[in-house]
Amino acid sequence: MKTFKLFILCFTLISSFVWHSGTSLAQQQAQEILLPREELVVETNAGKFTFSVEIADEDIERSTGLMFRTEMAPNHGMLFDFGKSEPIAMWMQNTVLSLDMIFIQADGIVLRVARNTTPFSRDIITSGGPVSHVLEVNAGIANQIGLKAGDRIIHPDFNSND
Repeated sequence: MKTFKLFILCFTLISSFVWHSGTSLAQQQAQEILLPREELVVETNAGKFTFSVEIADEDIERSTGLMFRTEMAPNHGMLFDFGKSEPIAMWMQNTVLSLDMIFIQADGIVLRVARNTTPFSRDIITSGGPVSHVLEVNAGIANQIGLKAGDRIIHPDFNSND
């Protein structure tokens, strides 16, 4: 029992220090995660648009996502790979940037686009049906390239034909 109380005391002191130091452990972890980048193409009626995307295919990567990031290049994004098709729910807690969330079916077809999400919001953003991936890009990019449901994403993860 003494060991447990000592652990709780140490944990409380460390947590308090991290909290008051201005940078939380979650922020530090988000800044330290370097994910592999791959090329992804979004095909709309306006043309083909190439993005360099970070691939988040592990639980810790998906749960951290783009949290705490303060900037992202216009042609960059993050592709969340959930490994199977199912309804997906996302939120913007601890996310500084406003994003467009693109919900993608296993064949690479866009099911839904959530535009201009609200930074730091805990509101749930749903896919509207089964999807295997979510692509996050800077808010406004979806409008800029004319992206809509039914458009196609070209990437090796999808069973689509070029």
